[in-house]
Formats: sequence, C-alpha cells, structure tokens
Amino acid sequence: MTGKTHIVGGIAASLAYAQFTNHDPIIMLGAGIIGALLPDICHSGSKIGRKFKLLSKLINMLFGHRTFTHSLLFLVIIATLLNAFTPNEAVKAGLLAGMVSHYILDMATKNGIKLLFPLSMTVRFPLTTRTGSKVESIVFSLLSLLSFYFGYEAFSYYL
Repeated sequence: MTGKTHIVGGIAASLAYAQFTNHDPIIMLGAGIIGALLPDICHSGSKIGRKFKLLSKLINMLFGHRTFTHSLLFLVIIATLLNAFTPNEAVKAGLLAGMVSHYILDMATKNGIKLLFPLSMTVRFPLTTRTGSKVESIVFSLLSLLSFYFGYEAFSYYL
C-alpha cells in the first residue's frame, strides 16, 4: 500500500479505537499516523524511510522489506518500549493502532508480510491487490469515509 493509504488507515484505526477509550482523540490521531508509517522504516523510498535514510538503509540491509518491522515481534518490542518510556496512554494506543492498521493493509497486498518473523512464512489475505492499484484507491476512499465517521464521533464530544 502507498503511504497515503497507510496514513488514512492509521487515522481510521486510531479514531475508531478512541471510541472505546477515554483517550484524547487528537493525540491518538497524531500517534496513529506515526504508527501507520513506522513499519515502513525498512524501505528507504517510504515516507518515513526518506526522513531517516541511514536508519532505513541499515534496517533494510539487516532484515529486508516487510520482515522484522512488519512482525508481531516488532509490535511487541515497540509496545514494551512505549510502556517503559511513554506515560501517555493515548500515545501508546494510537501508535499501536496505526501499526496494526499498517500490518492489515500490507497483508492485503500480493507480497504480504512476515508477520511471524523470524519464521519465513508470508502472511497475506486470500484476496490481494497490488500497491497503487484501482482497488487500493477504493480502499483509500473507504478508509477516508471511516475516518470522517470516527472523527465526527470522537470529536463530537468537543462540539
């Protein structure tokens, strides 16, 4: 999936999760976007990879694309680090919701992800699409609609 689809997926996931918590939706929204981009640190051409070129190239050289940073192991490591160093529950929840949305979206692509890394098994949905395809455009549109819906619900408290 492209960066814009991951971003809107992170927005939808974090705002949906905000419906079930008392966390600040604005903080969850920002953290959700970061979380949605974080797994692609392994790809130097990604939005986050271009910001952290050296780190991105190092991670890609060590693990490749859609392996370690797209795994449950990475998710658990990030969750552990967040619990140790981030007191704000909204930041933790938003970041993890964004990461999970990224994993789900990439499992809908033909290449899938190595969710159980270090095992080499690729995980993908039975129906997949190509990155940048018309199907991805439809997914982007649906996620945008969900983002508006959950955003309205989350922020109606403030209105």
